[in-house]
Formats: sequence, structure tokens, C-alpha cells
Amino acid sequence: MRVTYASQIAASNVDLHVTEDHVEKVGDLIAEQARAGGSIVLTGGTTPGPAYRRAAATAPDWGRVTVWWGDERCVRPDDERSNYLVAKQNLLDLLERPPRAVHRIRGELQPADAAGELDHALDGAELDLLLLGLGSDGHVASLFPGSPQLDVENHRATSGPAGLEPWVDRVTMTLPTLLSAHRIVVHVAGAGKADAVAKAFGGEISRDVPASLLRVAPVPVEVWSDAAAAAKIDG
Repeated sequence: MRVTYASQIAASNVDLHVTEDHVEKVGDLIAEQARAGGSIVLTGGTTPGPAYRRAAATAPDWGRVTVWWGDERCVRPDDERSNYLVAKQNLLDLLERPPRAVHRIRGELQPADAAGELDHALDGAELDLLLLGLGSDGHVASLFPGSPQLDVENHRATSGPAGLEPWVDRVTMTLPTLLSAHRIVVHVAGAGKADAVAKAFGGEISRDVPASLLRVAPVPVEVWSDAAAAAKIDG
């Protein structure tokens, strides 16, 4: 039997959904946006792959969708560390109709050049659905605790060194860009993320936990989690 519950964390602008079928739920909301059209910002890491496959099976026509990435490792697109490769293998390659536009962050360029290219491409863009993961250190996109990239407000994208493995430079949307999205969804799973979830979505808003800064967005932050990742959050 599947157990599902949701709670509104008081005064924190977070909708927390803890459910055993978090993969299906996130995949379905991606598919819903794909059918509606507009723009979807994808994320990398190990968590989103199954949700991407679910979305591709449920909504195989992405002809009305523009695809972005919130961040990228500065590696070639065929590198196993590439966020683009995760989405290509688990989503893009499985679609019957590809997106109308794919704004891949070109990690093979010099980091500053790739960031400048993304910054230019984002000029005037609206982000309908922003998908994010959560690092065990509380980072989001490639905005790490205490990093100078957190202070960048005059650009839509920036670059800088990683705060944890893999130790390659990153290109990332800036915090103002992330906060501009019409819908913000964080997908997280596993006991290894429990401390980060509790600090990001149940603790104080702090630069020491960059994901907590999402809570100042003008829209609620939707967090989809399994019970293990949410085990340490109050309520």
C-alpha cells in the first residue's frame, strides 16, 4: 500500500509532498507541462532519470516545449558527468517528437564563455517549470554554500568552481533567474539528503544552505520526496 501525505510548512513558502511514488508524481507533472507547452528547465544527477522516463512515456510529444538546464558540469556532452547526457538518455532520445528548442549549456567551452552564451540566450525568456535537485550540502543548481556565484545579480547565468565532487567547473543559472520561474519543483530522495532537506525547507533561510534561498520566491517551492529524505524535517 502506498502512503502519501502533504504538508504546508508554516511561513516558509514550501509545499512538501512525501510519497513512495514521488518518481511517478514528478514524471507526471513534467508531462503535464510538456502537453501545455512553454519552457521546462531540467536538472541532472541520479534522481531525475526515472521521472524523465515516465514523462517521455506519458507525453511523448514535446513539439511545443523549449528545454533549458539549470546548471551543467564543464565537460563534453557525451561525458558521463554531463547533466545534458542524463536528460538525453532518459528523456530526449525517448520522445516521438523532440522539443522545438533545446538550449544545451555547452560545457565543452571555457566556463565563462558557456555562461555568457547561456546568459544571452536567457534574455527575455520565461521559465514555466524549473526542476531542481538538492545536494547533500544544501546546494541547488550549481550554487554552493558560501560561493561567490550566490552574489551574482546582474547576470542570468554565471560560472565557477564546484563545491563538491565531481571537481569540475560549473555553469549555472543565477539565483534571481531561478527565483523568476513560474513553478519551482525540487525532487529529492534518499536518507543521505535528510539533513539537507531539514535545513533547506525546515530551517532558517541562509546562504550556508543555498536551497533555502528558494523560499523567498514569489511562488511556493514544491518539494517531492521519499520518507527517507524527509525524515528529519519538523512536521
